[in-house]
Amino acid sequence: MMSDGLTYRAAGVDIDAGNELVRRIGPACRATHRPETLSHIGGFAALSELPRGYRQPVLVSGTDGVGTKLKLAIDHDRHETVGQDLVAMCANDVLACGAEPFLFLDYYATGKLEVEVAERVIKGIAAGCKLAGCALAGGETAEMPGFYQDGDYDLAGFCLGVVEKERIIDGSRIAIGDQLIGLASSGPHANGYSLIRRILETCENRPESTLLEALLAPTRIYAKAVLALLAEAPVSGMAHITGGGFPENLPRMLADENAAILVRTGSWEQPAVFNWLQEAGAIDEAEMLRTFNCGIGFVLCLAADTVETAVTLLEDHGERAAVIGEIVPSGTEPGTGELLHHPLHP
Repeated sequence: MMSDGLTYRAAGVDIDAGNELVRRIGPACRATHRPETLSHIGGFAALSELPRGYRQPVLVSGTDGVGTKLKLAIDHDRHETVGQDLVAMCANDVLACGAEPFLFLDYYATGKLEVEVAERVIKGIAAGCKLAGCALAGGETAEMPGFYQDGDYDLAGFCLGVVEKERIIDGSRIAIGDQLIGLASSGPHANGYSLIRRILETCENRPESTLLEALLAPTRIYAKAVLALLAEAPVSGMAHITGGGFPENLPRMLADENAAILVRTGSWEQPAVFNWLQEAGAIDEAEMLRTFNCGIGFVLCLAADTVETAVTLLEDHGERAAVIGEIVPSGTEPGTGELLHHPLHP
């Protein structure tokens, strides 16, 4: 006999929709699995062996989200690429320690599960995992009626990497005279979007479609090129240029308080999207550099005699690389067009 009482579906949670989503995303998730993967999507937890070949493996973990770039993507029905943003924000952080990303978990939360939208998002996460070389081992989909506005969702990601203990990159091997190689970003990545959205709301001249594409371009994932370089050259420091731009991220490379980072701001080409943001928002240069990556998404520090070979290798792996500065004594006075960054101390 059928009950007239309330059901979970009537309260706003559709278990059948969740099951349908798992069915749809299964092939994309399985396509990311590595030889170490022991479990399949749908279980209670993800199981994996450690990658082979490590004598003293150290696990490196990172977590992040996409932030308010999601709102811009939702407003313009662009759900396919925010998954790559999610993977990149986590995997690039793990990479900065010298670690190989090998496992990824996602969390997708919404008020009402729209299977087609969630499918597009999670397939984008799987595509990002393939770029990073890590397995999408599992995740969680949360349907929370009344908690989110209609059509909104949020994403969080969790990345696990592994590095040989003696090959951890912590800045301790950085030396005066080492050179900095900057890898080009694909745009603002997933940082500064509260300011970007404010500019879009208040400026008189809306961006053309090409500029909107630049604002929504997915965050670049640097793992494959950087791991290839690490196998060939002694990299002494790395930084993911994320929230806080150059001033907050470059100093995180340094372990020596007697060293500083000198950056020459004219040494790379700044994409047009940043010029538009600066003009449309009347943003001064210091604020630009502290909010956005301004065209450089990842920085590597190497001995001067290895830089030419490193740039060639990185470009052979599809990156655009430029020498953007060097390590100098902390008392150095910056010249015109130069910025000096000192170590951060807690």
